Amino acid sequence: MTRHVPVVLASAGLAFALAACGGASSTGEAAPATLDAKADLSKQSLTISIWDGYSPKDLPQTVKAKLGFNTTVAIHDTNETVMAKLTAGGDSGIDVAFVSGQYAQALNAQGLLEPIHADLVPNLTNLYPEAAQLPYDKGNTFSVPYTWGTTGLCYRSDLVKTPPTSWNDLLSPPAELKKKITMMTTERWLALPALKMLGASVNTTDQATLDKAKAMLLKVKPDLLAYDDTTFGDRLKSGEAAMVEAWDGWCPTDQENIKFVVPKEGSDLWVDTMVILKSSKNKEAAHAFVNHVLDPSVHGWVPPNILYKVPNKTAMESVDPALLKDHPELAQTPADLLKGEGLIDLGEASVAYTRLATEVAAAQ
Repeated sequence: MTRHVPVVLASAGLAFALAACGGASSTGEAAPATLDAKADLSKQSLTISIWDGYSPKDLPQTVKAKLGFNTTVAIHDTNETVMAKLTAGGDSGIDVAFVSGQYAQALNAQGLLEPIHADLVPNLTNLYPEAAQLPYDKGNTFSVPYTWGTTGLCYRSDLVKTPPTSWNDLLSPPAELKKKITMMTTERWLALPALKMLGASVNTTDQATLDKAKAMLLKVKPDLLAYDDTTFGDRLKSGEAAMVEAWDGWCPTDQENIKFVVPKEGSDLWVDTMVILKSSKNKEAAHAFVNHVLDPSVHGWVPPNILYKVPNKTAMESVDPALLKDHPELAQTPADLLKGEGLIDLGEASVAYTRLATEVAAAQ
């Protein structure tokens, strides 16, 4: 199955695209319009934009059967792709978009999002209390979390002499692991291991700290097998790689001898969210859709199918214990996840991360 790569970097282009889109600032906006809880949803329709394979294929059919309106699914491959549509100016034609947390934050800062009308989303009560403590949107005022997770080390216990416990095990690998390790190239994740080793924030914009991180990344580059954001699990399975930087849901821990660990220095907390566009003419249907997704029978599709945790307490309590045994990273508690540092939008300051990634990639 194709799984979504949780792209939570804040690219330099994002800041400039938002600045150019002409969206109004959220500061000083008029209060949101009151929505009609008794609206005839059959007279509305939705277009949602989501990553391929990130929801049940029959979702439009179940929405039609339960809520009475038609849903069209548009596919985007990355946050950047959908952001280009949402920030181009005018009506994008999209009612509900699935974007990562800091992208929702950036959209809201430009006044492009409808506030979440909690009275129209009663299933918000299914969420863990911790799901309202996310740094990009505390209180879920303009977004509703769909999936969440973290980043760590995924490794072959039969090929690694000493189980890794630190990002330093990746950045300064022992001789037997040289050319047997991979790291990610996505800007914020490329920097993450080094920033955590430095005791710095994953959201830092301090250039001196980023320069130190770049030096650490350049030092380990000759020891890497590859930079790999997509096939590191396959490399582990084949034995080509022994240890990789990985998102929790992409570490194939159902395979014998493959383990996942969050290094002692800590890691990130990434979140993918649902947002409703202010330009939508179908806001009541949009809220009904979000509420439908939060039904445990719908939201509970995610863990067994894409191996990501959902912030839905009721849905997670129904996960098959056998799945948790095969994929122990799914058993991470919300408290464990909140130990990770939430990624936030950095605006124009994100150009420093783009520069770092470009310079590391170009180095010989």
